[in-house]
Amino acid sequence: MKKLLKNLSKVVSFDNEDKIYENSDILIEGNEIINIGKNLCEQDAEIIDCSGLIAIPGFVNTHHHLYQTLFRGIDEVQEKPLFPWLIGLYEFWKHIDSEAVHYGALVGFTELLRTGCTTTSDHHYLFPEKSSENLIDIEIEAAKNIGIRFHATRGSMSLGKDKGGLPPNSVVQTETQILLDSERLIDKYHDRNKFAMTRIALAPCSPFSVTKELMIESKNLARKKGVMLHTHLAETIDEENFCIEKYGLKPVQLMESLEWLGEDVWFAHVIHVSDEDMKLLKGSGVAHCPSSNMKLSSGICRTTELIKAGVKVSIGVDGSASNDGSNMWEEVRRAYLLNHLKYAAEGLSAYETLKMATKGGAQVLGRSDIGVLSKGKAADIVLYDLDDIAYAGCHNPFVGLVTCGNSSLVKMTMVNGKIVYKDGKLLTMDIDEIKNGADKISKEIVEKERKSKKAAH
Repeated sequence: MKKLLKNLSKVVSFDNEDKIYENSDILIEGNEIINIGKNLCEQDAEIIDCSGLIAIPGFVNTHHHLYQTLFRGIDEVQEKPLFPWLIGLYEFWKHIDSEAVHYGALVGFTELLRTGCTTTSDHHYLFPEKSSENLIDIEIEAAKNIGIRFHATRGSMSLGKDKGGLPPNSVVQTETQILLDSERLIDKYHDRNKFAMTRIALAPCSPFSVTKELMIESKNLARKKGVMLHTHLAETIDEENFCIEKYGLKPVQLMESLEWLGEDVWFAHVIHVSDEDMKLLKGSGVAHCPSSNMKLSSGICRTTELIKAGVKVSIGVDGSASNDGSNMWEEVRRAYLLNHLKYAAEGLSAYETLKMATKGGAQVLGRSDIGVLSKGKAADIVLYDLDDIAYAGCHNPFVGLVTCGNSSLVKMTMVNGKIVYKDGKLLTMDIDEIKNGADKISKEIVEKERKSKKAAH
């Protein structure tokens, strides 16, 4: 079945020529854009009137921890920097199970789709000893059911407290367990085809929660299988001090020594880096997570300088327990504002920030079939309606999208040619069932840990 999006006021392509189509239509066949132009006609197409709306490619979220949507606003960890924040939350996270991962993923996916995101990655590294090992499978099934394009990363932690790491031993796994499951997931789910809805990457959690040996073996497996690599890097000064003390190297230097740099690698955060570090990172990708970096007082990513140094930069919402939301539109706004706080007049424009969140995200994930609206690309399309008093008097639609408005909800989200969200409604699943299920399991886990602590005292 073909779909024809008619009478769009603008189609923002973010293609290599930065073409913007005025008063145009988009013709879609199956999951592919087959034409963009004025007054398109197709007799057998479903016509969707888009008068006055703006179309851009769907946002690509390059860093998240979906299970954390169940752990927002916990009093015990508010107003704390990264390491104390993590230590406090590990005690709650050690209770997650299959049901928690299922509902946590659906909550995050719903928020993302409602705020213009059509492709997301997730960094799931937590496998409590009493939980199922098939937690990534559960996320993948949830993504298929709700209709979002998904890059699942098989995260891991192998360096527990007993070996000098940060996480408690109850949430770490052996390297053998991790590598066997990593290979299983790649063989079962990784789709190398154009318009793939599911891909796998390998993602040891961080330099302070895995061994060097696991980093090396994960890299070897990923390159043997042709999948990407991901980890947290250079997020805080605490991390830098940890790496210097344990390895005698700063975080980026450690990655260089492990051969963890290049087109098939992307890192989350990358805040505390030198000019020399940025030269080493050329060609690698970065997921910039502004809200998380602000809330945890981690610092400001050197986005403009990274881009000038040839690093691929994208935007990520990060885990909801540090961001407290999976709102891609707000993350774009904050990326723009934080960039201007740091660089003033040398900062990225609103258009460049939107491009970073769309095409930039696709490039970081190693994809050329998404992140752009043009013939032959995936029909991942988001429609915006700027006909609201909050946008009155705004003369630049890109500035309007990024800085104006009082709602983050988009008019319509299409993924792979299928409309999954429209006019305030999720069309693929029951949003009330998702919310109620998430609230129930979240409350049970948090109360269980609090009762355990109370009993221990």
